[in-house]
Amino acid sequence: MENGTIISKRRFPSPHPHIHLYSVTYISQGLKVKGLLAEPVDGQVHDAFLYLRGGIKNVGKVRPARIVQYAAEGFIVFAPFYRGNQGGEGDEDFAGEDRFDAISGFKLLERHPRVNKDHIHILGFSRGGIMALWTGIHCRNAASIVTWGGVSDMFLTYVERVDMRRMMKRVIGGTPTKCPDQYEYRTPLFAIEDLNVPVLIIHGEKDHNVAIEHAYRLEKRLKIHDKPVESWYFPQFTHYFPPAVNRKVVEDLTSWMKNTTEK
Repeated sequence: MENGTIISKRRFPSPHPHIHLYSVTYISQGLKVKGLLAEPVDGQVHDAFLYLRGGIKNVGKVRPARIVQYAAEGFIVFAPFYRGNQGGEGDEDFAGEDRFDAISGFKLLERHPRVNKDHIHILGFSRGGIMALWTGIHCRNAASIVTWGGVSDMFLTYVERVDMRRMMKRVIGGTPTKCPDQYEYRTPLFAIEDLNVPVLIIHGEKDHNVAIEHAYRLEKRLKIHDKPVESWYFPQFTHYFPPAVNRKVVEDLTSWMKNTTEK
């Protein structure tokens, strides 16, 4: 079966009366991977939104309320859980082969009968930032990318996140010194010239989970290659924005997405 093919779709409890949620199993590189799909109940064709979570395993799991929040802005939203999670086959490898779960998620949206195929947007939060950039590099018809508190450089993540080093060595195969090719393979900054999608960078300057340096490096690389980029930096915030601010930023970023597709 082709990547992005849905093989099961079951209703999932939704906190919103006008949005249906579905637990989905789909194909990615021959694996059965799980994800969450949100559809406005109006039966209309909508722009689409690929939501790429952060974390790994049970850290940073997809939250239905978050997916519904974006769907309520008028999008059909799909959020992959990534391989090896919540009953999916395979093993997560932190933006290695599991990037294809995001790419296959994009293809799933392309196949969706109610999706405007030319208006598929991508948002990556935290670790999802690198997943979003790789998806945009592979899926040249993506409409836009938003990276929010996003990782862009795996070498930098190893340096700054001492608490994650054991996991990274286990999942990636060693340290950046021992296997630099594996860290380079996972770092989209080295392939940014192949990205032809408008990019919005959102980052809190007090972020201790993903340092603001990730945003600066991404912005610099995009500008070197004359790629369209906009940056919204928030001096007062960390990795997590207060709820009221978060809601406002969600409204603003979805408006930004819609503006990128207006002719």
